[in-house]
Amino acid sequence: MMARVSGMTQNPGHLPVMFTQAMEGLRVLKDGRYLDGTFGRGGHARGVLDRLGPEGKLLVMDKDPVAIACAAELQAEDARVAVYQGSFADLSHWSETAEGLDGVLFDLGVSSPQLDVAERGFSFRNDGPLDMRMDNLSGQSAADWLAHASEKEIADVLWQYGEEKLSRKIARTIVERRTETPLLRTAQLAELIASVLGRGDGKIHPATRSFQAIRIFINRELEDLELGLEAAYAKLKVGGRLAVISFHSLEDRIVKQFIAKYAKAPAGNRRMPIEVEFTPGLKDIAGAMRADDEETRINPRSRSAVLRVAEKL
Repeated sequence: MMARVSGMTQNPGHLPVMFTQAMEGLRVLKDGRYLDGTFGRGGHARGVLDRLGPEGKLLVMDKDPVAIACAAELQAEDARVAVYQGSFADLSHWSETAEGLDGVLFDLGVSSPQLDVAERGFSFRNDGPLDMRMDNLSGQSAADWLAHASEKEIADVLWQYGEEKLSRKIARTIVERRTETPLLRTAQLAELIASVLGRGDGKIHPATRSFQAIRIFINRELEDLELGLEAAYAKLKVGGRLAVISFHSLEDRIVKQFIAKYAKAPAGNRRMPIEVEFTPGLKDIAGAMRADDEETRINPRSRSAVLRVAEKL
């Protein structure tokens, strides 16, 4: 059964997460200029297009060459679309953003199509090359990094980006194992981690946190998010909306703190009784929003999603 979303027929496995809330949050103007910094397969982007008039403009970005190929097809169909391959951290360098933006959307993390294709190396459930790059044509793969990173570097990444309690033990095992056999496949790494952590209760794969951590590190996801949020703020017009969908606490914490920085006056300091004047630059629209029960039933990936929306003042 195919799901119908805003005039689009979509595969249920590839439904855009929190679609309705994201569209309401962006509050699309007919003649507005909007940027989707994480095109993916275009679910949210097409939703914006459905709401734009003939004078509107949709700018789309993605690191993933496959996503960009899909975006190019949409551009060929609709003159209102412009496409740029790269991280949303670089959105301010794109000439199309020079006029300012009425809305910016980031849908963070790895997409369902990326997880579903074993050759991309994101999934610990499907064996494939240990890659994990959003742009698999540039930069170092997860296998390349694990082949030369020190035990401390690996442990730090697993702890910082995956909050893996046994990060040091996993890192030590990786370094020991790679002297015997190179880690080149996702199944190899997943089995290694399971051998360290055990199988647990089976509800959450033992490699989940480690795979997340390595993926975030390889793709500089948190650094790009911090840069992208600042770039979006700089390019938003007054009244423009920023909508960000996060899937784990590390991302959401960055988004929450970013909005608070521009929306709330800094806390007072009793050692500095002189008040510092504060002019808010953002308005927090609704705090943390989550998918409703119906969406989580249809699309389990939405269970961990958090949407935050802010408006530029």
